[in-house]
Amino acid sequence: MGGDEGAVRSLVGPVTLRGRTAPSRVLFGPHVTNLGSRRSVSPRHVAYYARRAVGGAGVIVTETASVHESDWPYERAPLAADCADGWASVVRACRPALVLAGLGHAGAQGSSAYGQQALWAPSRVADVASREVPTEMEQPEIVALVAGFAAAAAWAVDAGCDGVEVDAGQHSLLRQFLSGLTNHRTDAYSDRDRLLREVLAAVRTAIGDAHVLGLRLCCDELAPWAGITPDSAAATLAGCGEADYVVPVRGSGLSVSATRPDLHTPPGFNRALCGTVGAAPGLGAEGGTPPIRAGRSSDDLQGRRSGLGRRVAVVLQGSVVSPEDARAALDDGVCDLVEMTRAQIAAPDLVAHVRAGTPERIRPCTLSNQRSAVRDPRNPIVSDEAEPDAGHETDPVPPPAGPPRDVLVVGGGAAGLEAARVLATAGHGVRLVEQADVLGGALLLAAAVHGRARMGLLVPWWTAELARLGVAVETGVRVTADDLDAAGPHVVLATGSRPGPLPYDTDGPVLAAAEFEAGVLAGAGLPPGPVLVHDPLGDWTGVGIAEQLAAGGRETVLVTPDQVAGTQLAITGDLAPANARLDRAGVVRELRSRLVHVRDGRAVLAHVWTGERRTVACAAVVDCGHRLPEDALWRARPHLPRAGDCVAPRTVHEAVLEGRRAAVEAVRGRGGPGERLRARPC
Repeated sequence: MGGDEGAVRSLVGPVTLRGRTAPSRVLFGPHVTNLGSRRSVSPRHVAYYARRAVGGAGVIVTETASVHESDWPYERAPLAADCADGWASVVRACRPALVLAGLGHAGAQGSSAYGQQALWAPSRVADVASREVPTEMEQPEIVALVAGFAAAAAWAVDAGCDGVEVDAGQHSLLRQFLSGLTNHRTDAYSDRDRLLREVLAAVRTAIGDAHVLGLRLCCDELAPWAGITPDSAAATLAGCGEADYVVPVRGSGLSVSATRPDLHTPPGFNRALCGTVGAAPGLGAEGGTPPIRAGRSSDDLQGRRSGLGRRVAVVLQGSVVSPEDARAALDDGVCDLVEMTRAQIAAPDLVAHVRAGTPERIRPCTLSNQRSAVRDPRNPIVSDEAEPDAGHETDPVPPPAGPPRDVLVVGGGAAGLEAARVLATAGHGVRLVEQADVLGGALLLAAAVHGRARMGLLVPWWTAELARLGVAVETGVRVTADDLDAAGPHVVLATGSRPGPLPYDTDGPVLAAAEFEAGVLAGAGLPPGPVLVHDPLGDWTGVGIAEQLAAGGRETVLVTPDQVAGTQLAITGDLAPANARLDRAGVVRELRSRLVHVRDGRAVLAHVWTGERRTVACAAVVDCGHRLPEDALWRARPHLPRAGDCVAPRTVHEAVLEGRRAAVEAVRGRGGPGERLRARPC
């Protein structure tokens, strides 16, 4: 398992807050799920949280509920007044984990689309994202807000919750009062900490001394000219003696991707911030020593005295996804608990595997945000690209049950690897063949794109799982239709994709994105001269390859029909950071443009609105356009189940989900296409 026994206890051993014992120091934090039923906590919420509790989460903080009806930030946002029954169900389902109700108000960062009323804010400062100007709260609204927090907290503990967590983090009205960016008041609330102190005092009175009060606090808005800084946050915390723990986070409306950034930001990015905040008076042990260390009793989190009269525990947040990093932060005295939210979305049994001494079986979290960031107009349900059952615990794909079968899986990409894994887990004999010399398929090539190496972590995990389960893996093997007939009735086809047709003429070299990355891995290169990256999709591929070329010193032009490069990255939170990286790298972005043709080292571009043409130098093209299914085997034997890109080239999430479904269908045997496994309801 690695590490000494004390280090293991520091992560998965019990910890006590306000006399209530959590089974581990791993916290599952509040986040948007879109699992709600109208504005209440739904049975899907209950199953989602319960799955993490079964896996060993010590503290579960539910999705932040609005404490006042003036706040309706997204369609399925919970409203505290409607959550009591749901909270009670979560508590019953999650024992022995501690359950805290997340409480907040989004203020100017909310939406007037649902509530159809002006947004509340400390001052009339337009939100930098929506550009909407809020109304400045008067004293009656402030009184109502404080009362709303108190009432919501009382409802939560009456429902059986162990306490509440107050949101003064990035997307919160309380942060807006704390910040000089958004609080320009001249009345009593020009003391920017005042509202937070009033809310915490009211909440403590409402829940009493026997319940936990947590605080999620923005401690760095990354805008030092006027915003919250670590130093100002430390001063704020000095007046927050009501809290039992604090979760230091970063980010503001100016930096919406900062709190839960994608895989371009290294894991554990808030460790230094957490250490700085933890050194504030009242946070950390008496005498200014670090927070709790391994080997101290769980009672160390209560009862010790400091300048505030009682010690406040510190929770490390910030892309902490590996048990090793979590243990190191605890052992080094950086924190008392560790928030591992996205890690537990990807691997619900994370804590259980650490306890069992099998951390290698923990499914890696890629931090891509492709499925875990769901605050967008599509209203998707929270999930994980490699664990599609996440968010769908009430209707998971069933295992491929039945008597043991010998199953052939053709293709060693994400779909084939997952199909083989679930078949072997269910006791079937599995042989997996891949025509390339290594496993991974398109996922291996995706991981070669600049900044996306974490995607590749899934390949060795799958490889190790197949070895553990006894799957026979053969690489460098090309399968024919006759081979499928000889294999018997139980087959899964996961043969991947191929480049699509080019919508332009060219007399120069063109490489599809996957072929370009395969060449990079093999050490092959493009001819000298400027490279044009053709990006009609606007996802991470074109942006990443353009960065990659520019980092290698190549003159690079990114051509896209969209208004902004990488437009789909708005879903993952990487849109603004990606364009900043392109700018720093010197990549020329030809926006609202279509590639017409390439001749004699010049590319002709047409404006998608006006048709106006212009030319740019071009020695070679890397094409990041749509791909087509590699489905020749399936067309030869269309009764066989298929999965992943050979159905339609999409993301890892669809490949894994279809790999599971195809595994179920494969053990049914031949006899015609049959009834396909139904898609999940949304």
